[in-house]
Amino acid sequence: MKDMLVRLLELPETWALEAKLLEKENILFRKAIAPEKHLVSAWVKEHFGAYWQSEVEVAFSRQPVSCWIAQRGNWILGFACYESTARNFFGPTGTLETERGKGIGKVLLVKSLESLREMGYAYAIIGGVGPAEFYEKAVRAKTIEGSEINIYQNLLRKT
Repeated sequence: MKDMLVRLLELPETWALEAKLLEKENILFRKAIAPEKHLVSAWVKEHFGAYWQSEVEVAFSRQPVSCWIAQRGNWILGFACYESTARNFFGPTGTLETERGKGIGKVLLVKSLESLREMGYAYAIIGGVGPAEFYEKAVRAKTIEGSEINIYQNLLRKT
């Protein structure tokens, strides 16, 4: 899996999509806060595994927390982290399978990238990308050539 680069100075507007999701789907987007760490962490482990749970826990160690969530009532629908595995890195991110295709992932992505821009970055790295087409379409991300060897190359694996 390769890394991708995103120009943060030209991010798409998502306020209309966010307003539509709030009105029609009752989905709220916000930064997670410290008292929710155990809930978000457990949810991520259940739906996406222990590696992403570890990254989420690092995001909760930041002040402010570097994790956005999408929720409907008391239910988590998706999450997106930044600056958890490395500085200026986006990810991990995930949306419940039953909620995909609505734009939740795009809003979480853009909100996280806006947070990186507010920190002073002009570009961001999306590490170890799976769905490259999604990032290309959503934020015009470009593949970083030669990035097959990346920060995750020597990741310890459970045997």
